Amino acid sequence: MNKLTRAKPEAIRSVDEITAGRRLRRMRKADWSRRLVQESHLRVDDLIWPIFLIEGKKRQEEIAAMPGVFRYSVDLAVLQAERAAKLGIPALATFPNIDMSRRDARGSAILDPDNLINQATRAIKEAVPGIGVITDVALDPFTNHGHDGILSEGVIVNDETVAQIAEAAVLQAAAGSDVIAPSDMMDGRIGAIRDALDGNGFQDVAIMSYATKFASAFYGPYREAIGTGGLLKGDKKTYYIDPANTDEALRETEQDLAEGADMVMVKPGLPYLDIVRRLKDSFAVPTFAYQVSGEYAMIKAAAANGWLDGDRAMMESLLAFKRAGCDGILTYFALEAAEILAVR
Repeated sequence: MNKLTRAKPEAIRSVDEITAGRRLRRMRKADWSRRLVQESHLRVDDLIWPIFLIEGKKRQEEIAAMPGVFRYSVDLAVLQAERAAKLGIPALATFPNIDMSRRDARGSAILDPDNLINQATRAIKEAVPGIGVITDVALDPFTNHGHDGILSEGVIVNDETVAQIAEAAVLQAAAGSDVIAPSDMMDGRIGAIRDALDGNGFQDVAIMSYATKFASAFYGPYREAIGTGGLLKGDKKTYYIDPANTDEALRETEQDLAEGADMVMVKPGLPYLDIVRRLKDSFAVPTFAYQVSGEYAMIKAAAANGWLDGDRAMMESLLAFKRAGCDGILTYFALEAAEILAVR
């Protein structure tokens, strides 16, 4: 076996010869120069805050799997909306946890004009008219089986579900929702919702399509938050996208845009940044990502154990969405991030 010999200093080219004089560290040497050439920027305007709702008054419940995240009764949700608006957060996305007595196989309570989502929308828009309210018409918070659609003989029936969520979208718009954001992944839902909204005088209500919602393992804490974690039988692979597929994600997005979506979303977020980039490059439309409950919980748990700097990891993860091409991010970190951004 030959022994390694140390290279003679005169045999090694100078750094300037190796780099042809291109020293890329020059612009990293000082804070002012790093700021001057920073390519991606996170602003409070990029943040959408998802909040969870519960029935009653003056109720606030922390979600065990999501430290720092709470369910709020409508009166307290209004106060949280005021807090978010003062920080400059442009919009909220609301998700209800209703009593089990109001859930059935069809998710019928979504058609109640005075259900928890619609109550919250009316109250928030009255108190904080300048903040956007985004509402979901998926049925999972309203079903007794935890699926996003109507369950019939073990099958999620597409067309009946679409008809019901289109009707629910009109009720949500009537309550004051600014953006309908269907997350159910049923075929044809965007076109049906657009027709229903336009036919009822809500042409100005936008649609944010969960265009690429994947059958992910990262949703667990969310299902606890809306009370569906112990209900779900089977899985959602017959209507969510396989995590292995990217071309299918493009086809779903193209279809939703053709049907009338104004914005598209990728869910989950960080594990699917390649999808974000591909959608933005392919369609050049407003593109959002949902930093889901599992992503939030991982950062919080690691920070609680002292394994990483929670604030830095949070801000770095949010910046990654901007770098990938996101116009905005739904994140449970919205308030914390907005507070940090306010003092920068």
